[in-house]
Amino acid sequence: MTESLSRGAGIAVVGAAGKTGAAVVAALDGLADVRRVVHTARRSGDFAVDLETGEGLDEALSGCRAVYFIAPNVHPDEPALVRRALMAAADAGVGHVVYHSVAWPYTPAMPHHVDKARCEDELRTFGGLRWTVLQPCAYAENFAAVLDGTATAVELPYSPDATFSFVRLADVAEVAARVLMEGADVHHGATYELGGPEALSVRELCDRVAGPVSVKQVSVDEWISRHGQSLSDDGRARLSAMFEFYDRHGFTAGNAVFESLLGRPPM
Repeated sequence: MTESLSRGAGIAVVGAAGKTGAAVVAALDGLADVRRVVHTARRSGDFAVDLETGEGLDEALSGCRAVYFIAPNVHPDEPALVRRALMAAADAGVGHVVYHSVAWPYTPAMPHHVDKARCEDELRTFGGLRWTVLQPCAYAENFAAVLDGTATAVELPYSPDATFSFVRLADVAEVAARVLMEGADVHHGATYELGGPEALSVRELCDRVAGPVSVKQVSVDEWISRHGQSLSDDGRARLSAMFEFYDRHGFTAGNAVFESLLGRPPM
């Protein structure tokens, strides 16, 4: 962050218990007074809310000047959650809502992405709120165990040679913090696609790790049976569609805006 960013107060991070939310909270540390809004109370200072009903949102957002909203992963009706959050933000007099979307939101073959596009439309058409949208590409941290050397094998439900514009979570969080601190006067109405510095396959990403890494493709059904047991049928269907899309098309995004917002190339 640059010295030009002034300390603010009352920024709510909705979804603070997840890895993205935790990273955004960390990036805001020392810059603003942050409210960690979670779906269940997990630590002292958290605001527990029920995004399904909106219960607790009014209290959690009261007195906040900005909100960063991250929905639960592959939720069956994310637009409904966003509508409730927007109504609570408007009632609380929040001046700036930043929505955590995804690159390529309008992709009909991926229902999870299309819901993100619908959420962006909710934001743009709600009225009376100033807003910004961040659209990050896939996280390199999805393969953290391989990258940090604690694992030497990875199984994928799509081609190891499909290309991605992997981004570092810390870089995305730094951009989120900048947008929140600089505020709506600078960033209202902006949609920022956040892609990594180069297109890499998972195989190429793993080749950069010291030591051999086994990269194996398995069927989508096999992967979900091992790693998606806690998901609902709808969640499994959404992930299956996403993996099948990755297998055919990969998932890349531009980095020019990302670099401009960071003031340096993304890592």
